[in-house]
Amino acid sequence: MNTPAARPRYRERLAPSLWMLITIALAGPMVALVFVPVGATLALALGGTVSLLLVIASILLSPVIEVDGTVLRAGRAHIDVRWLAGASPRTGDDARRARGPELPHDGWHLLRGGIDGVVVVPLTDPDDPHRVWTLSSRTPDRLAAAIRAARQETERAPI
Repeated sequence: MNTPAARPRYRERLAPSLWMLITIALAGPMVALVFVPVGATLALALGGTVSLLLVIASILLSPVIEVDGTVLRAGRAHIDVRWLAGASPRTGDDARRARGPELPHDGWHLLRGGIDGVVVVPLTDPDDPHRVWTLSSRTPDRLAAAIRAARQETERAPI
């Protein structure tokens, strides 16, 4: 059983939007059309199976953003929160600019289409080749708050 201290402070799977899942599922009927000459039952079974497998795979293989203890994980990347200067949630036009013209060329990005919110996280690690992380989030305020809380907890902890 998970205790409150054992659960991540924040966790979000950047799964595709409903419209993207519908688009992915449309591969099934296309497969079914190919196999209609062989047999209608086989075609329906294969089409349904392909649609189901593609939708499940697209959800399960989606990257996860997580603040767990003193670590921020975004997809396969991770960093200790002591190296984060802060977190700036952005929505609307601010998020669009952060994903577009203001997107730093030397930053690390985890951006997903269909997710409007963005959190910009500056880094202070002098050895890191990236100076900022830009992360998509459906709840950028919650993600930024979790990063700030983890950072404050790290600063309060005795060395």
